[in-house]
Order: sequence, then C-alpha cells, then structure tokens
Amino acid sequence: MALDRASFLKVLEDSYSAYYNIIPDAEAPGLPLIFRADYFSRNEMYFLLKENTIWGNETNEYLYLFSAERFDPDTVNKCIDFAIADMLPRVKPHKEHQYTNVKTVFVADGFDKETLKVIKKRRFNKSYNHSLYGYSSLLTAAVDMDRQKAFTNSAGQAQQKFFKKLFSLRKDSPD
Repeated sequence: MALDRASFLKVLEDSYSAYYNIIPDAEAPGLPLIFRADYFSRNEMYFLLKENTIWGNETNEYLYLFSAERFDPDTVNKCIDFAIADMLPRVKPHKEHQYTNVKTVFVADGFDKETLKVIKKRRFNKSYNHSLYGYSSLLTAAVDMDRQKAFTNSAGQAQQKFFKKLFSLRKDSPD
C-alpha cells in the first residue's frame, strides 16, 4: 500500500516533534512551506560545581519542510535561498558554538531529473571567525512519494537513512 503525501507529512511532523520545536505558521510568502522545526542542544562538562565549567558545546539545526505535488528547479532554488536567508540571522556564533545547520526537505509525489540534480548539487557552507566560532552547512533532501525513496546532497546523507527507516516502518505497520 502506497503512502500518500498528506499522511507522510503527518508522520514527519510527529517524528520531528520528538526532538525539534515545530513552528507550523512560519511565514514563507509564495513558497509551499509546511513548517519550520528548530533544534537546540547544549552539552557541557564542569568540575564539582556548575560554575566551574570546563567546556561547553552548542549544536543547532533549523529544518524547513516544503511540500507540493511537483517541484521545478526554480522553486527549489527559491525555497533553499529562503531557508538560508531565514536561518542566518538566527545564528549566534560564540566560542562554544559548534554548528548551526539548515535542513531543507522537499516532499512531492514525484521529481524530475533536473530538480533532483539541483537538490543533490546545492551547497552552502559558512564558517564563523575562521571556524573558531563554529560553522553552518546546508543539508537538502528530496522525498519522492511515488518511488518511496529519498535523495540528498552529500552533506545530508544521514537524512537518507532516516527517510528509508520511516518508509520501512510504514510498510511493516498494519493499517
């Protein structure tokens, strides 16, 4: 049984809400943004008292989920440009900042070769104070509902495993 796009979006929202703060009414004029999800993590080590911090480490991610019946290369580029422009002012680099990544996920019934090529080839990297204050990277993913397959750029390979796991769980579950 094929999973339709609307139910898969609900599954994605539920799965991301475990670790991310979901912002459903994020504004993206003219773009098919479903929601933005924010993830913040801070780890630190201290000696005897919390005031005696030895080290600290912050990692953040901003995920932008776009969904449409079909995407064309121009729309994909506009969505990615919007996500990067929206994420950059939110980055607060400092000496304990490791990274703040921007993830763009495109869910569609199908993708043509040109659109997949844009999603796979798109890159963005930015270092803050020569990487002493961390960096930012772009992770993109295209989820093809017809083929039940995910395609990513080289930085987003972990997302491919995540979507593969979601598809296999949905196939195994009795509906």
